[in-house]
Amino acid sequence: MDSSDTITEEVCREDDVGDGQLLEVMVAGYPVLLVRNRREFRALGSKCPHYGAPLSKGVLRGERLRCPWHGACFDIRTGDIEEYPALDCIPCFKVTVEDGKVFITAKKKDLESSQRVKDTSRRCLLNKNTMLLLGGGVAALVCAETLRQEGFTGRIIMATREKHVPYDKSKLSKEMNLKAEDIYLRKPEFLEARGIELWTEKEAVSVDFQKQKVRFMDGSSQKYHQLLIATGSHSGFLKVPGADLQNICTLQTPEESSKILELATGKNLVVVGASFIGMEVAAFLSDKAGTISVVEREEFPFQHALGPQVGGVTMKMLQNKGVKFHMKTELCELKGKDGKVTEAVLANGEKLPADVVVVGIGSTPSSAFLKGTSIARDAKGAILVNLHMQTNIPKVFAAGDVVTFPVALLDGERASIHHQQVAEAHGRCAALNMLGRGEELHTVPYFWSTLLGKSIRYAGREGHRGIPSTSWVWGWVQRSPGAVQALEWLPWLWEGIHGHCGEGQPGTTEIPDLLYQVSESMASPCPGNRHSPLSYSCRDPTGAPHPPWALKAAAGC
Repeated sequence: MDSSDTITEEVCREDDVGDGQLLEVMVAGYPVLLVRNRREFRALGSKCPHYGAPLSKGVLRGERLRCPWHGACFDIRTGDIEEYPALDCIPCFKVTVEDGKVFITAKKKDLESSQRVKDTSRRCLLNKNTMLLLGGGVAALVCAETLRQEGFTGRIIMATREKHVPYDKSKLSKEMNLKAEDIYLRKPEFLEARGIELWTEKEAVSVDFQKQKVRFMDGSSQKYHQLLIATGSHSGFLKVPGADLQNICTLQTPEESSKILELATGKNLVVVGASFIGMEVAAFLSDKAGTISVVEREEFPFQHALGPQVGGVTMKMLQNKGVKFHMKTELCELKGKDGKVTEAVLANGEKLPADVVVVGIGSTPSSAFLKGTSIARDAKGAILVNLHMQTNIPKVFAAGDVVTFPVALLDGERASIHHQQVAEAHGRCAALNMLGRGEELHTVPYFWSTLLGKSIRYAGREGHRGIPSTSWVWGWVQRSPGAVQALEWLPWLWEGIHGHCGEGQPGTTEIPDLLYQVSESMASPCPGNRHSPLSYSCRDPTGAPHPPWALKAAAGC
C-alpha cells in the first residue's frame, strides 16, 4: 500500500476468465467484480447499490450489466446507473494484464463501498430559474438529482404533503417493523448539500398555469419556470356502511405501517383486497396477528396481473401459514362497538371477527387539485403525458403514479404503471427534457413482490386487450410478418416459488434486457433495427402449447 492508500493486487490468470464471464475476486479482503467483455477486462463494485445483490450473478449484454434481483443496470465502462431502481452508480477500478496475470488497482476507500454517487453541479444564486417539483416520491427525487447531475444551477424545490424525505415505499408492506428513518432513500443533509429544497407537509391545492404559480394548503404560493407534477396516487376507499369506524386503515406512510402492526398484533385482522399490498401485509403479519382473513372478489390473488397459476401458488403459501381466504365475495358492511370496528360482514353472509381492517383495493391518481384546469387527464384522473413526460401545458411535466404514458413496448399505447422503477425512469426523463435534451422514455416495467421469503418478479405489463395474463415464463407478442408489434405481458417466477426458475439462472435475468431490445427496436426508425427478429426460446413448464404468435423468452427453464 503506498502513500495515496492505493492497492494493487493480482486477482487471477488471464485465461481463468472467459469472454462474457462475470467473476467475483478479492482485493485487500474486499469483493470486486471482474468482467471480461470482448476480451477486455473491467473491474467494478461487486454489489448492487439498491439492496446489495451480488452482481456476479447478473447478466451482461454488450456493455450493460443487469442486477439479478431487481433489474438495475450499469455501464461496465463507467459504472454509471442506466436503469433503476438503484439510485447510485458502482465504482470502477483499473485493470492491467502482465505476463498473463490480471491485476486490479484501487483506492481502499473505493473498495469499502460498492456504490458511487454521481457528481452534481452546485446551486448558483445568479441563476433565477426555479424548477418546482410537486411530490416527495422517487419520481420527484430522481428528477431533482438528475437536474443537478446534468448541470442545472437554478433553484430546485420539492414540495410534498409527506412528513419525510423520500423513502422506500415498497418496504411499507414488506417490512412493517421498520422506522421511517430506516427506509429513507436520501438523508436530509444529502439534499441540502446539493441545494435541493425539501418542503414537507406542503400540499398543493391549485395551479394557475397561465401565471405559472402553485398555491398550497397553508395559503402560501410559489412561482415556477418549469413544473413537475409527481403527486402519486392514493389508496381506494371503502364505500360500505361502517367505513367510518376506527381501526380501518390504508397503507401509504410509515406511520400507517407502524399503526397496522401495533393494532394487528395478537388481534383479528381483515384484509380487503388480495392485491400486492394486501398479500404482503397478510404475509408479514401471518405469525403476528391472532387471525387473518383476506376478502377478494376474484377467485385468486393477483388474478388480473399474474393469472390464476401464480395467484393459486401464493394463496396456498399463505394458507399454510394459517391465513384464511374468502374469495369470489365482497365486503358489504362493517360493524363496531364504541366507535371501533369489531366485525366484517361479507356479501355471501359470512361474518368475520375484525379488530383491524386493512384496505388494499386499488389506487386513484392524486390529481384532484387540477380539477377545472386545462391540463389533460383521463377518466380516472391520470395526467396524459407524451414520451418526453410533457403534458399539454407548456413548461409542465408529470411523472410517476399520477400519469398515463405511452409505453414503447405496447407500440405507444397508454398505460398507468405504478412501479417504483418506472417512476424513477419518468423522473429522469422529465428532468432531461426540462433541460431541453429531447429524451424519450424507453424503459421496461419491472416489479417485484416478496411473500414469506419468496419473491415474485415480472417485467412487461399485465394482460389486456382481452388476452389473459399468464404465469409461465414467456411473453405475449402480436406479430405481423417480419415485425414485432406489441408486447402484451411477461411475468415470471423466481427463487423456485413454482419450481421452475431460480436465482442466478442467467435466463431469468435476461428477460428485461430482451424486452429492452424490443422497446428500442420499436422506437427506432431504422428498418434494420425495428424488424430484427428475436430468437430466444423457453419451454412452457406445464407442456401447454404456445399460441403461434407468442414470443418465447429465454428463462432458464
